[in-house]
Amino acid sequence: MKSWLMNPVLNKEFKLRFRSLKSFLGVLFYVLAIGIVVIGMIFVQQLGSMGGVNPEQSRELFMILAVLQFALIIFITPGLTAGVISSERERQTLNILLTTSQSSSSIIIGKLVSSVAFLLLLIIASLPLYSIVFLYGGISPRELLTVFALNVFTVFVIGSLGVMFSTFIRKTIAAMVTTYGVMLFLVGGTGFLALIATSFTQMSQTGTPTTNILVYLFSMFNAPITLVNLFEPSIAEEIARMSGVSFPLWIAHLISYTLIFITAIVLSVRKLRPKMKAKK
Repeated sequence: MKSWLMNPVLNKEFKLRFRSLKSFLGVLFYVLAIGIVVIGMIFVQQLGSMGGVNPEQSRELFMILAVLQFALIIFITPGLTAGVISSERERQTLNILLTTSQSSSSIIIGKLVSSVAFLLLLIIASLPLYSIVFLYGGISPRELLTVFALNVFTVFVIGSLGVMFSTFIRKTIAAMVTTYGVMLFLVGGTGFLALIATSFTQMSQTGTPTTNILVYLFSMFNAPITLVNLFEPSIAEEIARMSGVSFPLWIAHLISYTLIFITAIVLSVRKLRPKMKAKK
């Protein structure tokens, strides 16, 4: 842990990324965009409810804000992480980096954390906007912390996939397209497949109820379903009824995404120096 905190790669990336004007402007425009949406929706709700926002409307607004931020974050993540290694290769600086005393794991972790750090800054910068919605009630601190934890967790998982493809694919554009493709499959494709499996299950129900485990398997890989399930637990209950699996869906999601994260990091570390043998 100490070696990662004192990681020269991480320190260099932090200095290069957070000293630039682009990072400041990126955070500014991100907060402004989310803020305009929040204030606009509060204004519309106040007009529709004669000058007030009740807790139920506040909860709906919080859910919309959480989904909007989640969509923006997962869309930005591949663009920030899919070129961390391939860009070094294109600039012909990767071999120089590999000749340093830094281990492969230190380089991979340093690149991942430095890329994801900007996204974490965006998440933290949006806290005041959540506090505005929080003032109207209908939301517990636990729900707020859970949403933020899920955002951070998903960012690291998708970021690890970006780093992995950046390590395996030589061209940054190809690595970025591949990462976006896998990300879209995880957040959209699995949901579509879950809907298809649900439709087939409902069509096959003649007299006796039937179950289809594919509904559960596709749903547990879908991050948006897990996010919405935080506000509507009935979704997980319906998935459990149709699949016949009573294991909590959010736990299965955490386990599956943790395995994806570990696999991506391990493959990235091994691919970075494929011809180097471990010292005996």
